[in-house]
Amino acid sequence: MFVSEKLAKYTLLVTRPKRQAESLCRLIDQQGWKSIRFPTLEIVALENNKINQQLEVINQYRWLIFISANAVNFALSANDGTIEHFKKSSIAAVGKATEKALHSIGLSVSLIPDAHFNSEGLLATKEMINVRGQACLIIRGKGGRETLANSLRERGAKVDYMEVYTREKPEYNDSNIADMLRQGTLNIITITSGEGLNNLMAMIAEELHDKLVSVPIIVISHRIKKIAEKIGFKHISVTEKPGDTAIIETAIKMRSQQNNNWGRV
Repeated sequence: MFVSEKLAKYTLLVTRPKRQAESLCRLIDQQGWKSIRFPTLEIVALENNKINQQLEVINQYRWLIFISANAVNFALSANDGTIEHFKKSSIAAVGKATEKALHSIGLSVSLIPDAHFNSEGLLATKEMINVRGQACLIIRGKGGRETLANSLRERGAKVDYMEVYTREKPEYNDSNIADMLRQGTLNIITITSGEGLNNLMAMIAEELHDKLVSVPIIVISHRIKKIAEKIGFKHISVTEKPGDTAIIETAIKMRSQQNNNWGRV
C-alpha cells in the first residue's frame, strides 16, 4: 500500500459493476475522499446448453484464455463450482486481476502479458505468436472486442469462444448525480470500460451532458480514452496500469496538479 498526503475533500464517481466496486471505493475512502457508487454495467450469468457442451470437450484446447475475473467466476459457476475441466489445458490470463481470480480457485496460470495487461499485451508474448495449429478457447462475456481472436486466427490458430456472462445497462436513479453535476461538486469520474462509459451517457439526462463531459475522468486504457474523446470529454487521464491502485495514484496526481494550479492564480 502506498502512502500519500491527505488532500482536501474530493468526490469520485465509481462506475464499476456493483460487486466489483468495493475495493476501489475503499481506497478512495482511505484517502479521506468520498466515493459515489453509480454502476453503469450489470454482470449477469449466461445459461445455455452450449456452455455445457463445450465443457465436455474442453480438453481439446491447447489454451484456455480468460479475458477477465468475471470470466473466471462465471465459468466456474457454469461448471457447478468445480475446476477439473479447466486443468486439462494451459491457461492464459489477460491481466493481473484475472490471474488472481484463477489462483484463488486453485488454477495455475501458464501465461500472462509481460507489461500491457490487455489483448495486445497477450498477443505480444512468444507463446501467442507461435500458435499455428493450436486450438484456443477464449472465455469471456457476450460480445466485446474481436482483436484477440482475429489475430490468433491470422497466426494459424483455431479459435472458439465460451461466453459465460453478459453485460447489461442497469436501472439506476440518477437524481443524486444530476444534483452534483448541477452544483459542480463531482470532481472525478472513474471509467473502466468503453461500454460502461457509453452507458453512463445513456443513464444521465441529455440536458446534463455538457456538464458531464466537463468533469475530469480517469480511464484505464488509451482505447477507452479515444471513446471519451469522441464523446466530447475535455479532461481525460489514463492510468499506467488497469488496477484500482493505479486509479487512485492517477487521482492523487490530478488533485495535486489542480492544487498547484489554484495556488498560482
